[in-house]
Amino acid sequence: MGIAVGIDLGTTNSCVARFANDRCDIIVNDLGNRTTPSIVAFNNKERLFGDVAKVQMALNPANTVYDVKRLIGRRFADPEVRHDMKHLQYKVFEQNGKPMVEVKFKEELKVFSPEEISSMILGKMREVAETSLGERVTDAVVTVPAYFNNSQRQATKDSAKMAGLNVLQIINEPTAAAITYSMNKVDHTKSKQIVLIFDLGGGTFDLSLLTINKGVFRVMTTAGDTHLGGEDFNSRLVNHFIAEVERKTRKDLTGNLRALRRLRSACERVKIRLSSSTEASFQIDCLFKGFDLDTSITRTKFEELCDDLFKITMNLTQKVLENARIDKSQINEIVLVGGSTRIPKIQNLISTYFGKKPNHSVNPDEAVAYGAGVQAAILSGDSSALIQSVDLRDVTSLSLGVKNYSGLMTTLIPRNSVIPIKVTKRFTTHRDHQTVVSFSVFEGDRAQSKDNNFLGKCIMSNFPPASRGVPSFAVTFDLDIDGILNVSAIDRSTGKSQEVAIDYYKKRSSQDEIYRMIAESKMYKEEDEAVVARVNAKVDLEKYLYFLKNSFNPRSTNNISYFEQQILEKEIEDSELWLQDSQAASQNDFVAHHKALKSVADPIMFKEIPEVRIRAEADTEILCEGANSVEEVDLTCA
Repeated sequence: MGIAVGIDLGTTNSCVARFANDRCDIIVNDLGNRTTPSIVAFNNKERLFGDVAKVQMALNPANTVYDVKRLIGRRFADPEVRHDMKHLQYKVFEQNGKPMVEVKFKEELKVFSPEEISSMILGKMREVAETSLGERVTDAVVTVPAYFNNSQRQATKDSAKMAGLNVLQIINEPTAAAITYSMNKVDHTKSKQIVLIFDLGGGTFDLSLLTINKGVFRVMTTAGDTHLGGEDFNSRLVNHFIAEVERKTRKDLTGNLRALRRLRSACERVKIRLSSSTEASFQIDCLFKGFDLDTSITRTKFEELCDDLFKITMNLTQKVLENARIDKSQINEIVLVGGSTRIPKIQNLISTYFGKKPNHSVNPDEAVAYGAGVQAAILSGDSSALIQSVDLRDVTSLSLGVKNYSGLMTTLIPRNSVIPIKVTKRFTTHRDHQTVVSFSVFEGDRAQSKDNNFLGKCIMSNFPPASRGVPSFAVTFDLDIDGILNVSAIDRSTGKSQEVAIDYYKKRSSQDEIYRMIAESKMYKEEDEAVVARVNAKVDLEKYLYFLKNSFNPRSTNNISYFEQQILEKEIEDSELWLQDSQAASQNDFVAHHKALKSVADPIMFKEIPEVRIRAEADTEILCEGANSVEEVDLTCA
């Protein structure tokens, strides 16, 4: 039987860990290193991975693939992909809307998807673990940035499957780091702590605000930027020195891939040295057309070059606290994760903002893999007392729901719900004899669906026509442990089912959009409540009219006089005409008209139908709108 490990699939470096015998160990690779560069190189004879691939990058830039995590699960047209392509030495092109990588391997041009490249890196990490442990690795917990969307998470999961791994869970990187912090530094007998995980790595930036209470982890909120990290700081240095070379030589080296690769590698080393020195110098012999680059840069200049990027990290930090309605004074610890948190300016900004020094108790390069290793042990049934108290609970960033026939959003999974969660709700039709209904899926917290983010649509068709309210559809939202949403609908009369077709590469809301949507839901709360009240008043009138029309039959009426029949028919006809002409009426108008109609109709209907039935049927929740052409369909819900 195979064993389970935790894998930190990083932009720049990857790391693998295993928990066994009451301890979690980082597994070293074949060169004795505890992290492995997330790089795959291709040449005329073989594929190279990790440190070996990194060493030959300057000699083989066009066939050495790195930073592929920034491409996985994205569309080629995404602005982030277009931006990254400017800094990649290998070829990236479009195929069916996806970014694809082209390299030369064994004298032939080969095309790989980002998922395939990632699977090669994961396969290497699996090999590292198997070589060190002498056992077969079958299961893994794989980490992703907290702000990876549905497509990026699913793509990462697919990559792991390609590498022959059974994915126990896709876990957010800062959450994994929180497990590491808790395992090493938290007294689980103490009361609740509020911890901010500040994770600035090679290619992504993540923030997670968590509560840790006697081993129970609850993610309060997350924030981040999937395109902010050490590589971006490297790019600022590269651009700085490209400009310096151009000033000195009046020549542009941006078209020389080998020169760019050598310069980027040197800039990465300079950046690292500036974390411990106030100035760093370097030389690159024969960098470009016989030109030797001999230069230096100060830490102050480096901080100036990256100042706007550093400020983004603090702006997001402020936003995550505002989103959680937490004052910075309430934070017990700020835990630093990711190699880029070694930059002194980052640490100074954090200290200044919070008024205290951040926590350096975990290894920033290994904390994510360590936490993933612990979670892998928990999910595989390890009985160690050290991990029995660990209970991880992640939450949703936005509410998830469907659009009802009145245009409002019916929420199935509220924002900040603990993941995993599965919710089923019953819907029915809004019109008589419908044979098609559609369920439009949205995320957001505004009352009206149009103000939220559309995710996809599930269409049910060819079910037997029936009166409004008779068909019954069970709609299920299943948000799994990996944060991936699956939506299905079942026609309860026929058993026919359909899954929502959410575009695999459609972006869900970015962190900025989520902040905007949450802020707007608060800003427009009163306005939204007024809209809901108005729509509900209109719906109540419509339902009561429908009840009257379907319950009153002059031919079979025994207790109602002809004069009363005429009055009731006239009231129903007038009310229908009023509704048609008063779609924009106010809540008070709908309520007043409803009240006036009931004052006339109820005394007459009581003679034919018991009062209790009138109230029960008039209050029946309807509602799934539809029509006999898909284009006309809107979902409705109760």
